[in-house]
Amino acid sequence: MADRIYLDHAATTPMLPVAIEAVTEGMRRWANPSSPHAEGRGARAALEEARARIAAAYGWPHELVLTSGASESLQMALTRSMAERRFITAVEHDSVLRHSEGAKVLPVDAGGILDLDALRASLGGRTLVCVQWANSETGVRQPIAAIADVVHAAGGILLVDAAQMPARADDEVIRHADLVAVSAHKRGGPPGIGALLVRDFGVLQPMGGQEKGYRAGTENLPGALGYAAAISEPEDLQRMGTLRARLETAIRAGGGEVVGDAGPRTPLIGAYRMPGVSSGAQLIRFDLGGISVSAGSACSSGSMRPSHVLSAMGWAEPELREVVRVSFGRTTSEADVDRFIELWRATADGRAQAA
Repeated sequence: MADRIYLDHAATTPMLPVAIEAVTEGMRRWANPSSPHAEGRGARAALEEARARIAAAYGWPHELVLTSGASESLQMALTRSMAERRFITAVEHDSVLRHSEGAKVLPVDAGGILDLDALRASLGGRTLVCVQWANSETGVRQPIAAIADVVHAAGGILLVDAAQMPARADDEVIRHADLVAVSAHKRGGPPGIGALLVRDFGVLQPMGGQEKGYRAGTENLPGALGYAAAISEPEDLQRMGTLRARLETAIRAGGGEVVGDAGPRTPLIGAYRMPGVSSGAQLIRFDLGGISVSAGSACSSGSMRPSHVLSAMGWAEPELREVVRVSFGRTTSEADVDRFIELWRATADGRAQAA
């Protein structure tokens, strides 16, 4: 397994050594942070220090509720906001769709960008609008500042699913969002910990228990320490952007298609179509060749359903079933990308010979 190439960082990325050390230390000093005795008070102090470090890493000066991950953060925001109505885009993650029954679905254009005119025409009253910072399948980024202007002008609340967002990657989110869902395991931290960044607790209904009354359950001190350690480590987005550009130049030259390449995208995620070869066949070929990639987000890649993201962008059968996702992380190297390109070309050549 050591010789395999991992290019599925959008699903999860390997834990950083500093995060593993921090989690281990947290387990050694474990006590319930809500207990009043000396051990509990020590755990509480460590938890609050971790909370402050996480908030500081994102540049967030407001409230931060620790959760089990971005999915719980999104559920909390979607089901317990003070909004009268909810709006989501047609390309949101499955974790948003699961908790958005009755929500109005807003269209996107062929590039995957929210239709601002449709948003503007739909809003009115106390509404919650949920958008992804960057789509987990295509990497397409939404214009957060422009969306926030429309939402706030109508008196609404903006929720941003920023599970794929590195620390300090987008000041627009920090300046304009009211609620932000973030995750540790996408950034080199441990699974089972995340946060909901909250500009004003007045937009959320409290539920009692821990986290200032906004979440029940014993606080995950080891996870919080691991998250704080990981999110404090910078990610070289420029290097990853260079690697992605290298890959996409080769894919275009080989007759492939880059999804959403006309608009802004995160350098960490790319989606690529190989005409005439199903994504399932591609995944098998890459896996046998020692390369881990995926088709769509991890929460839906195991199903046989066509991508709702590509469908919303106007893709049809069979093209939308010929797309795989490649996502980059700290461990991705130029040699990894070149090996993927080599196997992509071999697969595409095999298709051509078969035809």
